[in-house]
This record gives sequence, structure tokens and C-alpha cells, in this order.
Amino acid sequence: MEKAQGDQNRNRLGVFKNKGKDQEEMRRRRTEYTVELRKCKREETFQKRRNVPSADVIDEDDDYFYKQLADLTADKLSSIVTLASSEDPVEQLTAVQAARRLLSSDRNPPIDDLISSGILPILVKCLEKETLPSLQFEAAWALTNIASGTSRQTQAVVQSVKMFVNKQYGRFGNIIGDGPQLRDYVISLGIVDPLLSFITPDIPLSFLRNVTWVIVNLCRNKDPSPPQNTIKEILPALNSLIHHSDTSILVDTVWAVSYLTDGGNSNIQLVIDSGIVSKLIPLLSHAEVKVQTAALRAIGNIVTGTDDQTQVVLNCGALHHFPVLLSHQKEKINKEAVWFLSNITAGNKHQVQAVIEANLLPMIIDHLRKGEFQTQKEAAWAISNLTISGTKEQIAYLVSEGVIPPFCDLLTCKDPQVIQVVLDGIGNILASAGANVETVANMIEECGGLDKIEFLQNHENVEIYKLAYSIIEKYFSDESDDIRTEDNALWQFPDETEFDAEFANSTEGFSF
Repeated sequence: MEKAQGDQNRNRLGVFKNKGKDQEEMRRRRTEYTVELRKCKREETFQKRRNVPSADVIDEDDDYFYKQLADLTADKLSSIVTLASSEDPVEQLTAVQAARRLLSSDRNPPIDDLISSGILPILVKCLEKETLPSLQFEAAWALTNIASGTSRQTQAVVQSVKMFVNKQYGRFGNIIGDGPQLRDYVISLGIVDPLLSFITPDIPLSFLRNVTWVIVNLCRNKDPSPPQNTIKEILPALNSLIHHSDTSILVDTVWAVSYLTDGGNSNIQLVIDSGIVSKLIPLLSHAEVKVQTAALRAIGNIVTGTDDQTQVVLNCGALHHFPVLLSHQKEKINKEAVWFLSNITAGNKHQVQAVIEANLLPMIIDHLRKGEFQTQKEAAWAISNLTISGTKEQIAYLVSEGVIPPFCDLLTCKDPQVIQVVLDGIGNILASAGANVETVANMIEECGGLDKIEFLQNHENVEIYKLAYSIIEKYFSDESDDIRTEDNALWQFPDETEFDAEFANSTEGFSF
């Protein structure tokens, strides 16, 4: 039965259009036909994507194109250019389309004539018409055809398009500055290489400002920081731009460095390895406050790194600029300068000594005494850090400069963190005083510091309460008599020459 059914099917296959063909032949032909259909479909899709006319249309229109070229006069060309500037979208599109068709000819397209007619800036302006995508497309196509000509013709397009690209990079800058996700997305699109390629000696100033602004935004966000490969690509450009005479470009360049150095020790090391630190330091004395502020922040971020990274900044002579910065008329500069020094006093004893030898401690204490609160806060950190990192003789020098009274005055401020920093510093000074602890305790008591510490034993912050209680219990209670000496002579401090020699030769620290 099954055999009979199979014979019937084979008989039916031979009746109609496939008569005389077996199944294998039919399958082969069907496969070839399918492949051919796919090829045709692919070519059709390709032509749609490029908006390329099919072969028969080109043949049909060839005569029309060549007639247009033959009849092209200066008046007709002028008419096309005039209509391309029309406020009427339909007229404008028609004119730009006509220009594009002239340029699409394979028989001597009138590229030079159209360039001379002044159509390039008009076509570039059409690219900005975001509400007219057809016009943008035709203009871009026309520009592409012109750029496919000689080197001189290509250069003419490049010069005209630069201003448009300039505006687009400005938009890129705003997108990138929105956050690390968009920044990394734009980086993944390959923006960095073409962006940096614009930094040439002949780039227009306004364009370079936009390019620099985009670079700043590439560096800005730190959660996370830009990819390290991107940082390595950008740093040579920053090394070049840091010499620029334009204040706007210089400020943006230095801020870009400051954002990079705010991204952790690995980024700091990349910046150091680029060789830009020695170029940053002189900017601390720049005439423009905006440049000084950016430079101070950039090198301030570097000294938040390791002791070795901090030493690179000191080796470039940074401290020589700080007497002026600490006496600057702008309080913001004062605060940033003291913040910078607080990170130096948090380093090793040699770095603390560099601050002392630059005669900067008295200026820090002066800001502790009468600066604005934010500057006083940074000064408190600088002093407290020195009591941790410094040697006994360095701490003795600090006390000899009159740090105790203004330090104790901050115990009445409203900032719990500052109070804790000051209590830590006072405790460290007392602990390092040795046989002269009585003298230091008397200094604290005479300036009203003891009363303030006693009052802090009732503070709601547990850490502050514990610190205050510990200082009172150890140095100011009846039980502390065994710690104090009976010698009430004044603490003897060496002068600067003796201090330097003492520091150089001492292995046990200053003898209190």
C-alpha cells in the first residue's frame, strides 16, 4: 500500500511544470534560485542604505545630467547657491539636491566651480538643520563628493567643516560631563583619537577651547575614573596644552590634571610619569587666580598619595611658592594652601622638616589663630598631623612657635571632627613632652584649654568624651602627679640653627 502511494506521488511530480525533472534536480535548482534571490535582496538593501540609484535609472538620467553640465553657466550656478540659502525648506532642499547631482557626475563634476561659488559654508550650515534630515543627508553627500576630489578640494571641505565639528564636540563635552557611564560610552565609540588629532599649531583658538573642554570632561568623573589607557592617551596632549598662552585653555588643562590626580595613587603615578609635575609647579605663582587655584588643587591631590609621590612635588621646589600663597588676598587660596601643607605634615619626618625649614609653620599657626573657619580647620589638621609624623624636637619647635593657645581655642567650635583632631594633637604633644609635660600642661591650663577639655567630658560624641577624659585623667588629675616632674622651669627650645643641627644629628629625638 505504501509503495503504491509513493509511486502515485512520483507520478504527480511528473505531471505539471516539473515534468521531466527528478527530485534531486529540483532541489538543486531550488537552492540556486534561493541563493540568487538572496543576492538580489542584498544588493537592493545596499542600494537603499546608500540611496544609490539603480543602474536603469542612471542610464535614463545620464543624458539629463550631461545636458545640465553642458548648459551650466555662472548664472545657473549662482541661482543654485542662492536657493541653497533660502528660508523655504522646499527650495533649499531642491537646490542642495541639484548641487549634489552635479557633483555626482562621473564626467568632470564642477567641484572647483561650486567651491568658488561659496557653497561650502552653506552646505555645512545645512548639516545643522536637525529638523530637516533629508537636507542634512543631501548636504553631507555633496560635501563627501567634493572631499573625494583633489587634495586641495578635500582641504577646502575640511576647513569648512571644522566649525561644525567644533560645535558637535561642544555637545560631546556636555554629554561626557553628565557622568562616567556616558563618558565611557563615548570613549568606546572612539572619540579620543580624532579629538586629540585636532590639537595642531594651526587650530583656531575657539575650536581648541572646545577640544580642551571635552578633554576636561573626559577626565572629570572619578567613580570610576577614566580607563587608564585613555588617561595615557590624554596626558601627552595635556603636557602640550599646559604651555598655551590662552588663560581659558590653560585653566581647563590644569583642571583636567587635577581631576586625574583625584582618582587614586595609580592615576597619580601616571601623571607623575608623564613629566607634567615640573610644569605645574611654576603655575602656583601665575598672575591669574583661576590658574593658581587649579594648579594648587592638582599638586594638592598628588601629595595625598604615597610619601614617594609627595617627594616628587617637593623635589620640584613647590614649597618656595607657599609664603605668597599663605598670604594671598583670596581666602580660598589660603585654605587650599594650608590643606596642601596638611598632607605634607602627614608624610615622613624629612617632609615635616622641609615645611619647618621653609619657615611655613608660623604662617600655618597664624591661620589657625585668625583665619576663616574652613582655613582654621585645615590648619588644625596640619598641626595634628605633625604631632603624629614629627619627631620630638619638631613637636617642640611647633610648641615654641605658640601653637597651644590657638589650637585650644578650636575646642569650642561646633564641628565634632575638628574637636577630635585638636584633642588628638594635644594628647600627642603631651605624650611627647617627656620630662617637660608639666610645662606643656601649664601652657594648656593658662590659655583656658584645660577648662575646655573638662567641659568636653560631657560631650554627646563618645569619641570626644573618651579623648577629653583620657587627657584629664593622665595629665591633669591627682593621679597624674607621678607623670609630671617637679621642675617648673620653662621649656627650652633651640633656635633655628640649633634645631637644624639637632634634627640632623639626633637619633633619639629632642630631650624635653
